[in-house]
Amino acid sequence: MIKRKFWHARIEALLEERSILWLSGVRRSGKTVLTASMPHIRYFDCELPRTRALMVDPEKFLTEHNGQRIVLDEIHRLENPSELLKIAADHFPKTKIIATGSSSLSASAKFRDTLAGRKSDLWLTPLCMADLIDFHRKDLKHRILFGGLPPFYLSKKLPERYFQEWVDAYWARDIQELFRIERRFSFGKFFEMLMVQSGGIFEASRFAAPCGVSHTTIGNYLRILEETYVVHVLRPFSTYKNSEIVAAPKVYAFDTGFACYYRGVHTLGGKEMGQGWEHYVLNELHARLQTRGIRYWRDKQGHEIDFIIEKRGQPPIAIECKWNTENIDYGSIKAFRRQYPQSKVIIAGGDIEKTNKRNIESMSIYLTGIEGMFRCL
Repeated sequence: MIKRKFWHARIEALLEERSILWLSGVRRSGKTVLTASMPHIRYFDCELPRTRALMVDPEKFLTEHNGQRIVLDEIHRLENPSELLKIAADHFPKTKIIATGSSSLSASAKFRDTLAGRKSDLWLTPLCMADLIDFHRKDLKHRILFGGLPPFYLSKKLPERYFQEWVDAYWARDIQELFRIERRFSFGKFFEMLMVQSGGIFEASRFAAPCGVSHTTIGNYLRILEETYVVHVLRPFSTYKNSEIVAAPKVYAFDTGFACYYRGVHTLGGKEMGQGWEHYVLNELHARLQTRGIRYWRDKQGHEIDFIIEKRGQPPIAIECKWNTENIDYGSIKAFRRQYPQSKVIIAGGDIEKTNKRNIESMSIYLTGIEGMFRCL
C-alpha cells in the first residue's frame, strides 16, 4: 500500500485542531485507501447494511468507540449522518472521526446541520506532485494523459474503459443518491461538452439547445457538477474597470485524463501539453491551498491571465502557465500590470526547475516550476 505522505500529514494536523474531519473528493480519488491506511484507525464502510445497523443508535455507537480514531466512509449513506457527527463533536471530543463523501457537505439534503465550527475540511484532489513522488513515477506526460485518479494513473495501458465506468458509477451513486436528476441524456451531454471545452469561457446559451433543457436547468447542472468536484468554476477577477470582463466564468474539468479522453487525445503534442499543464497547475493550487476561490483575468481586448490568487489586504498574484518558456508572449502580462502595477506575476513553467527573476520593461517576473511557484506566493 502506497503511503501518501502529503495527505497523511494534512489529516493528522487537522485532527489535532478538531475532532471531526470531512474528507471530500471525487469517486476513486483514493479516499478509502488513504483513510484505511492511517495508523490506529477503525474503518467502517457505511455502504454496508451491517455497518449502518451499528449506527442506528449514534450515542451507543460512539460510547462503544469513545477515544478511538474512526473512519466513516461514504457517510451520506447513513439515515441521519449529521446527527451522529454533531453528537460526536459535542459529547465525544476525544473520539476522532474522519467522514468521507464525494461532494461538499452542504450538497446532500441529509446534512441538515453543516457542522460549522465543529469540523475541519480537506479536499482530496487528483494526484499532485507530492503523490507522484510517493508513487515513484514522476512522469507529467503520463499524469496528464492518464489522469490523476490513482487506478487510472497506475494503469499500464490507457484506461479508456475506466472513464465510462467511472461516469456510470458517478451517475448511479452520486447524482441519483444526492440529487435524483431524471434526464440522464441531458446531464450526460452537458458533462461531455464541459470536458471537451475544459478551460474555456462558459456561456449557458451554448449548452441549453444541444442538451435539450432550459438555461435554468443548465445552471443547476453546473452547480451539481461543481458541488461534486467534477468541474471547477473560475470567476473573473475584476475591480470593475471598464476594460475588464466581469461576468463570464471559465470551467475546468476536474481531471486531465477525462479532458483528454473526451477530446479524443491519445498522444500529447505541444498544444495538448500546454492545456494539460494549465489544468495540472490548477490541481496543484487546489491541493495545497485548499481553496476554490481561484480566479482568472481577462480584458475586453482579449488579454488573459490563467489564474489570480487574492490575499486580503495585498495586491493580486497573477499566475501564467507555460509548458515551454522559450518564446513567451508577454502581452497579457503587460496589460495586467498596467491595470495592477503592484501585483506579483509568476510564470509557472513545465521546463523550469530553479526560480529566476526576469525584468520585462521594468517589471519583475518570476519564472519557476511547481515548487518555486508556492515559494513565491
